[in-house]
Amino acid sequence: MQSQPQTVYAIGECMIELQRSPGLDGAMDYRFGGDTLNAAVYMARLLDPARARVAYVTGLGADGMSAEMLASWEREGIDTACVQRLPDRLPGIYMIETEPSGERRFHYWRRDSAARHWLDAPAAGQVLLQLARARMVYLSGISLAILAPSDRERLIAALAECRAGGGSVVFDNNYRPRLWESADLARAVYGRVLAHTDIALLTLDDEQALYGEHTAQAAVERTRAQGVREVVVKCGAEPAVVWAEGALHEIAPARVDDVVDTTAAGDSFGAAYMAARLAGKDPAAAARDGHLLAGAVIRRRGAIIGREFMPAQLLPAASRP
Repeated sequence: MQSQPQTVYAIGECMIELQRSPGLDGAMDYRFGGDTLNAAVYMARLLDPARARVAYVTGLGADGMSAEMLASWEREGIDTACVQRLPDRLPGIYMIETEPSGERRFHYWRRDSAARHWLDAPAAGQVLLQLARARMVYLSGISLAILAPSDRERLIAALAECRAGGGSVVFDNNYRPRLWESADLARAVYGRVLAHTDIALLTLDDEQALYGEHTAQAAVERTRAQGVREVVVKCGAEPAVVWAEGALHEIAPARVDDVVDTTAAGDSFGAAYMAARLAGKDPAAAARDGHLLAGAVIRRRGAIIGREFMPAQLLPAASRP
């Protein structure tokens, strides 16, 4: 008898992105995105559904836009049973303004978004039990930053149980200073989560913003010292640095000359890395998969590219064109 597929739980916030439509006076395009949600979509595409599936953990409202979000995730094959619906809350919103120079400015309306309150829902305790028993739990610095301190404690306790029970915790350091009371608090919370983390997915720019100027190798050493078994440092167009299984690797990406939008480059890299590790690939091969997917994503506008633009060699055999 075939065993049931394992579930990977991704925790975070999906927001409504508003951006002015080119050539239309005052009109806005909207789409949905968020760091862990972007990764969850790509993982759902990359994993063999007979072996593993992705569940998203967050809070949404009972409004039409929240229902549209939920439906879009389900079309991607994401399990939405752990999404908490909060009738008195709404999704967060952010707007992108592009300067004449091409630089982008972001404006956020998320201070009281539904995702900040998912642990207030009646079923939140059951979700925490599922996380504690999971094969893999994935979250980011943003997943932590949006929570109230008491809710962070409950989540960290579930992560500790997950790792103690043989599950894997994957932490992406996505550091957004405006979401934290202070850098000192962020460092303290990160340290507590890293103590229960198996795979750390670090962006070097965020490491430097939080801990000061240092190299990727220094980030690896500090993170290893906190008990993390596998450390990946993403360095943009430079080689990623991977420490795992007693060996240090530097994995260079292929050059991409036609970059359109770097949104979700790190999220997609992480998704492909996690999917590869779940499929049994070694860390160096997983990093190469990460670069391959990120290279495809930055050639298209938006965080989530169309399925037709996914690298075919990364897709499960049943999903290949």
